[in-house]
Amino acid sequence: MDGSVEDMRAFVEQAQAQQVYVTVAADILSLALLTPPGEWGANAVVGSTQRFGIPMGFGGPHAAYFATEEKFKRLIPGRIIGVSVDAQGQPALRMALQTREQHIRREKATSNICTAQALLATMAGMYAAWHGPKGIRAIAERIHTHTQLLEKGLTKLGFQQINEYYFDTLSIKVDEGRKALIQSLSDTQAVNFYYTTDSVQITLDETTRPEDVHRILGVFADTMDKNAPELETVEGIKFPSTLIRESEYLTHPVFNSYHTETKMMRYIKRLENKDLSLMHSMIPLGSCTMKLNAATELIPVTWHEFSNMHPFAPAAQTQGYAKIISELEAYLAEITGFTACSLQPNSGAQGEFAGLLTIRAYHEANDDTHRNIALIPDSAHGTNPASAVMAGMKVVVVKCNEQGDIDLDDLREKAEQHSNNLAALMITYPSTHGVFETRIKEICALIHEHGGKVYMDGANMNAQVGLTSPGIIGADVCHLNLHKTFSIPHGGGGPGVGPICVNDSLAPFLPKHPLAETGGEKGIPAVSAAPFGSASILLISYAYIKLLGREGVTAATKAAILNANYIRARLQGAYNILFTGEMGHSAHELIVDLRPFKSVASAEDVAKRLIDYGFHAPTLSWPVAGTIMIEPTESESKDELDRFCDAMLAIRKEMDEIANGNADSESNVLHNAPHTLALVTQDEWTLPYSREKAAFPLAYLREGYKFWASVGRLNNAAGDRNLVCTCPPISSYESV
Repeated sequence: MDGSVEDMRAFVEQAQAQQVYVTVAADILSLALLTPPGEWGANAVVGSTQRFGIPMGFGGPHAAYFATEEKFKRLIPGRIIGVSVDAQGQPALRMALQTREQHIRREKATSNICTAQALLATMAGMYAAWHGPKGIRAIAERIHTHTQLLEKGLTKLGFQQINEYYFDTLSIKVDEGRKALIQSLSDTQAVNFYYTTDSVQITLDETTRPEDVHRILGVFADTMDKNAPELETVEGIKFPSTLIRESEYLTHPVFNSYHTETKMMRYIKRLENKDLSLMHSMIPLGSCTMKLNAATELIPVTWHEFSNMHPFAPAAQTQGYAKIISELEAYLAEITGFTACSLQPNSGAQGEFAGLLTIRAYHEANDDTHRNIALIPDSAHGTNPASAVMAGMKVVVVKCNEQGDIDLDDLREKAEQHSNNLAALMITYPSTHGVFETRIKEICALIHEHGGKVYMDGANMNAQVGLTSPGIIGADVCHLNLHKTFSIPHGGGGPGVGPICVNDSLAPFLPKHPLAETGGEKGIPAVSAAPFGSASILLISYAYIKLLGREGVTAATKAAILNANYIRARLQGAYNILFTGEMGHSAHELIVDLRPFKSVASAEDVAKRLIDYGFHAPTLSWPVAGTIMIEPTESESKDELDRFCDAMLAIRKEMDEIANGNADSESNVLHNAPHTLALVTQDEWTLPYSREKAAFPLAYLREGYKFWASVGRLNNAAGDRNLVCTCPPISSYESV
């Protein structure tokens, strides 16, 4: 932790001799110079990619990395890339399926990995692509050189530098008096150091210039009433030869091809053209709330005053952030009907975990350490049971009835059965089926009668804001997906933020942090590295609430519910809409049952065909297999909703054509979707329908709404068999 570089080979060998696996946390930039852990025996290597061009942002967001040996590839939490082929035999990258124990063996689920940091990973990847292996090494060498220059100067002044070997961090031994003087003088020079009981630690980075090194030396020189020494020259790398990296890295062509701004700009644009985003059309993913991310909300994230703030800067230097964080916590607490809020969790799944830890801490504080049963409906998102298991609880699954609501009889039976050990009920409201359960207060009261707490999953909060709240229904804690309800972009899978809000009983247990004043007086340990999680993107949600105000956020909720019910009304009759509640209405999302059409087309066929109509597929086969879940959000206008409904109704007619024999039962527009530009423009057309029917089934597509998928229908099994970790050129998979 003090920045020293040590040879860990002997330790790793001893551990592995005892059949102990070794995970190494490594600074990824340092590995341009240091022998990578995988070469000296580590089984897994983890760390942050912040060093690859990502602003500090008062704590984030930053993308982590996780690398492991080939033998563990099927155990990696989350998704990795597989190489498949499409229907035309062209190679294509796809996300490979991992062990989905979340949805299969819920009582034993352990992976609550949900939101990734895909946008930040893309930024870090582009940083590596821009600089390439030579550039990355040059940056690392420059940092290391400046650090050596600083050490030489400090030694000349008479200070003792503790680290024998280092990359970018020095640890200078000082007594209390000298430390206080350094701290006082550094403040006058606008320089921050890190202070331990008997040392001052200094880390340099690629932005450090020779004049910065001289300024730091000036602070230390002033404490000795001396002049700062002139910078000397240093040669080479200050590691033992056994620790110096010899192997190549970043050998893929993408890291060696785009080193001019024009080439990089065009490369990024080519990649962008492959993505169907909100720039093209509505993304109707149910339970994902793909809503407008307004430019006004996003701009402050780029401002220097926010993006370049260190998460552990002195409190006197972070008053602006403190005010925004305090106000946002208050807004979210008021919206949820609760007392207090923690912004620390970095994703919805992490929010679940943190919320359950507060419940566990509450029971422990009341000497109810035996309370470890979590009741979870079988419709819940898979991260719910995984979070419960991670929090040390045992999962008991509760049935749902035909209407999609919690089966109250089954809940009552299991609450009574486990009354002495009941810790919590995890519910989603509106339910995962897109319905406001009318007996929700009765459900919460039942759990409280048996000594448990109610955790409400806030994934569907976009249907509650301003109309009801977790506090009103009787929950004790909820997490919020700021990347859903409160307008932070999804970024292809992140950044996500999952703060938790709690009532009076759980407020004392909100997560603390060892380096910042936050959390409750009996708070659980930190759940994130930074005290306020991905702090810089909290600005987006703060602006969202400020811009809309009380009336605006309520109007957004009403519009989201109205839009979902408009789609329901237009599609009803052509399709069966599941779970419409006692009043015959949906909440903010709806489930379309495609199982009646399985003899002619699958839910996947409909999802792929929607791409031909210019729309991203809805959520497929969850929470009910053979269905699609649609959530339009409040951001979409009536004409966009009508375009989507027109597409769905046209697809219904295409299914009818197959059913009545007017279309081939095997080779038809649904089974062959999506139709790529390459397919439609090839010289020979052998399909039993026209090119126009394939690519332009409705007139609006010729008015600028057409999106061409880069690849056709994928072979999923091939993608699962051919996992890619180091991403060789796609051409090398032409024979897959």
